[in-house]
Amino acid sequence: MFSRAPAARPAARERKRREGRAAILRGVTKPLVLLTNDDGYTSEGLQVLADALESLGEVWVVAPDRENSAVSHALTLSRPLRMTRLSERRYVVDGTPTDCVTLGICQVLRGRTPDLVISGINFGANMGDDVHYSGTVSAAFEAVILGVPSIAVSQVIGEGFSFHFAAKFARLLAERVLERGLPEATLLNVNVPPVAPRGIKFCRLGKRRYTEGVVEDTDPRGRTCYWIGGGAPEWERLPGTDFNEVAAGFVTITPLKLDMTDHQLLESLQNEAAAWRLEGR
Repeated sequence: MFSRAPAARPAARERKRREGRAAILRGVTKPLVLLTNDDGYTSEGLQVLADALESLGEVWVVAPDRENSAVSHALTLSRPLRMTRLSERRYVVDGTPTDCVTLGICQVLRGRTPDLVISGINFGANMGDDVHYSGTVSAAFEAVILGVPSIAVSQVIGEGFSFHFAAKFARLLAERVLERGLPEATLLNVNVPPVAPRGIKFCRLGKRRYTEGVVEDTDPRGRTCYWIGGGAPEWERLPGTDFNEVAAGFVTITPLKLDMTDHQLLESLQNEAAAWRLEGR
């Protein structure tokens, strides 16, 4: 059974964060930043992001050795992982984005807690329900689980798009998070439009559905095979959602919480708990 070492107590962890931020603001230390992604180490988005952040602090990269899109929060438990050092502060792992964050924090930086983890820049959006499948967002969530503030950054693809603005914006946002911190168990999910942005919108997740979830096909040997995720996606035009605001040309920032509890329903169930009876009791 996979288990993690006990995390530091929330109060002690928050005190350490405040002390770290204060030291960074005083110029005593440079921030320690860990980068990863789900498109693989050689992706342009990751390299542009690393270049943009290099002068901000001490930047480390631990990324998958190949594309791992849509792997969600998968951890590799059935085999050992291989990690290769490519150069100073640069590593690749034959595993998932979540594996990379775990190895980066617990092994590569062992004894040195990062001040921030950034996952991206993803090739394509991570908005609405898709965040549940995203390796990019899940890597950021893994950092949150391990007690490190995190940001997930994705670039919406379109004619003439460039990762460079997304990287500049990621640096600006990183500076603010390093200065102000984030609530515990919360990350920021960022999506950048393909055109010059009109501004920034803070918004909630939207809704998207795929018109055809499974496509049946035939492989070159004549055998039936299936593609998951086929069909053109459709999103609901709901004001205040990431899909709607990105389509209008804005950079969107959505705070996401690790706690998925439906607190409203929980309170309702607790109020009626006395009416529930176990059979035979």
